[in-house]
Formats: sequence, structure tokens, C-alpha cells
Amino acid sequence: MKRRTENGFSLIELMITVAIIGILASIAIPSYQDSVRKGKRAEGRAALVNLLQQQERYLGQRGTYAAFTNGTGDGANFKVFSGDKSEGASYLLTAETCPSPNDSLKTCVLLTAVSQFTDTEAGNLTMTSFGTKSCTGSKTSVCWK
Repeated sequence: MKRRTENGFSLIELMITVAIIGILASIAIPSYQDSVRKGKRAEGRAALVNLLQQQERYLGQRGTYAAFTNGTGDGANFKVFSGDKSEGASYLLTAETCPSPNDSLKTCVLLTAVSQFTDTEAGNLTMTSFGTKSCTGSKTSVCWK
């Protein structure tokens, strides 16, 4: 009598493989999403530093900083978004007078990178022409790291 050889996997082997893949995915996906958020924050910080440099040149030429809201600019050709394209940008940039009562656009500008994605840890990133940096999120230690 010939013995029949069986090819393939048993159900238990398949279920063990699926369980292992599920465990690995439950670890890898949140880690990947965290890395993407960190990359977007770095892009936002770089955009704010670049905008501050543009504002300093503008101040040198015109004697005042320029104010504008999310992504509109003021005709001074400021780059008002993070990344390469305005479509799908992680942050839109704004510029306004610093909140101190004695400040004006001639003395201080507050730059804000308004988050266009969900980031409860950092929220919006801010920077002033005096070098003060902060954010609006729940975990401010991650903002400018």
C-alpha cells in the first residue's frame, strides 16, 4: 500500500503564522506612524527657521516684519508652507505681531506653523524673532527636539 504524502500547511501552522504577523504589525505600525510624525515636525521646524530668515531679510529692506495668515503671504514671496508643495503640506505658516503689549511688527514677529495633521503631542509650532520657541501640544518636550 502506498502512503500518500500531504503537501501544504496544517491549520494550526497557518494560525500561528497569522498570529505572529499580527503581533509584529501591532508593534511596527505605531512605530512607523510615530516616525512619520517626527519627520513632519522636523519639516515644520525647518520651515519656521527658513521663514525667520526671510523675515529678517524683509526687515532689513523695509524696516518692518511682514504679517500674514495661513499660507497667504503678503506679496513678499514668502514660502508659507512646509515641504516642497503647498498641496498636502504638513504645516501652513503664519506671521503676526508678538503678543507682548510693547511689541510691534518693527520689533518682533511671531511665526506659527499650523499643523495640518493630527499631532496632539506637539500641536502648532511657534517661534519669535527673539528666538523663543514653543508649541501648543500636550507634550512640549517633543516640539523642538
